[in-house]
This record gives sequence, C-alpha cells and structure tokens, in this order.
Amino acid sequence: MYLALIEPSSYLDFATPVPFTDLDGPIERGVLNDMGRISGRAQAAVRTLSPGDSTRIVDAGLADEQPLLPRTDIAAANLVVREERAPFIFDEARKRVSAIVSRVVRDRVFRRIVLVAYDERCAITGLKLINGGGRAEVEAAHIRPVDADGPDIISNGLALSGTAHWMFDRGLISLDEDMGIMVSRQANDAESIRGIINASRRVLMPQRAADRPHAPFIRWHREHCFKH
Repeated sequence: MYLALIEPSSYLDFATPVPFTDLDGPIERGVLNDMGRISGRAQAAVRTLSPGDSTRIVDAGLADEQPLLPRTDIAAANLVVREERAPFIFDEARKRVSAIVSRVVRDRVFRRIVLVAYDERCAITGLKLINGGGRAEVEAAHIRPVDADGPDIISNGLALSGTAHWMFDRGLISLDEDMGIMVSRQANDAESIRGIINASRRVLMPQRAADRPHAPFIRWHREHCFKH
C-alpha cells in the first residue's frame, strides 16, 4: 500500500482527461518496458514516471485545444515567446516570474474544469448565456480564495455569472449547510437579489458528486466572507 501526500494548494486537475494511449501508442512509454519485464506477473500498480513520460502526460492534460473563451484572459493571450537569451535575474525575481506564469496556467485550467462541471451554467441564477462567439458568460469563482489558501480544485469552485460572482466574493450571498442560498441582511436591495436566484433557492450542483462544493470550503466562506 502506498500513500501519496500532496502539498496543500499544489494540486491541479487536468483540463483535458489523458487517455492511456494515443495514435503513437501508450502515452506512458515506460509501461511498455514494465510489461516486458513483468511477463507473466501482474503489472506494477505503482511505478516511477520517467521525465519524458511525465512531461508528455502533463502536456496532454493541460492542453486546451478547444478553449472555453474566457471573458478576461487578455494577458495570457498576449504572452509572446521570444527566443532571445534570458537576462540574469536574482532568485527572488525568478520566483515572482514563475508564480505569475503558474497562476496564468492555473487560472485557465481552473476555469475550464469548473465550467465543464457546471455545464457553463450559473449555479446561483441558473442562467446559461453564450454569446455569438461561443463565449460563456459565467466565471469560475473560488469558494475559499487563493489568497486564503484555497486550492484550484473543482470542489472549491462555483460557476457564477459576473453579478453573482461579485456578490459572492463580497459576502452578500453564501450557502448554508444544505446548499441553500443565503442572502445577507446587510444587502441594500435584498429583494432584488432574491429575484435573480433560481427557483429552487439552492445552488445548482454538478452531476458528479466529486465535483460538488466541499462542505469545509462552504463553511469557511460562510464564517469568513458572508455578512450576517
């Protein structure tokens, strides 16, 4: 038995499921060698990935050949790769650059997995608005924010329209233990807020149970963000 310990906030779902094989055969090339060595025995369930196999799997998992056209991803779209020799920079500067690039990737992947899980539909209003260019109106919202150690995983995400996202981040709406939608008593126009909430008065859930909001994240938002 093996137990994998994942550093908090370091986990990132793949935007695209990685198949076992592609047109060139198994994506994990090392498995061919394992199968040859094992012969009649059962294939090893836990094995070390070679650098080449690891890179191939990650590239396939983070590929975004059919992007969901995010509403605000201009910075990523304008990134230009230059082949000039990189200037010398101090370690702290290098860390900052790495963090920025990593966040661009993580935001793109997080948005994709959340919007796919919610079928591009706002979990609060129930609206699914797509413009003529195929761009979804909803955004991927973190339940527990990244700057409060919230991870980039589906169960810490909600697909929300721009207005619902704004209200959720500012604590004007939240969710109770039964996933009912709560409206803050401090909202200046609570009746109008209730008017845009879907008829069930509960957050609309993804079909897969594993994709649904995780109770500890919801509790954190209710205790730290919601204006009671």
